[in-house]
Amino acid sequence: VQLQASGGGLVQAGGSLRLSCAVPGSILSINDMAWYRQAPGKQRELVAALTSGGRTTYTDSMKGRFTISRDNAKNSVYLQMNSLKPEDTAVYYCNTAPPHPRYWGQGTLVTVSS
Repeated sequence: VQLQASGGGLVQAGGSLRLSCAVPGSILSINDMAWYRQAPGKQRELVAALTSGGRTTYTDSMKGRFTISRDNAKNSVYLQMNSLKPEDTAVYYCNTAPPHPRYWGQGTLVTVSS
């Protein structure tokens, strides 16, 4: 199984994007979920995580700008990204939360121009 993220694109600094991820119900119903990203030349990093109970955690640089959410009825996980910066340029992936994400997909490219 691969989780496919979508919604990426080119946006100017200060703009917003909403990423989506379709997650099979069998996975979403029993897992905490997360978004990750990998910028060019850098290691993949955690962006945000969301427990099945609704608790969220964010990497410091994303706090106040990004919001992770899930809709179990639509089998989807979302990442709302506001006030985007050029340093947010990366491929974004959804997956199960740390410590053992298991369903890497192709990701969706977000490019933020200055």
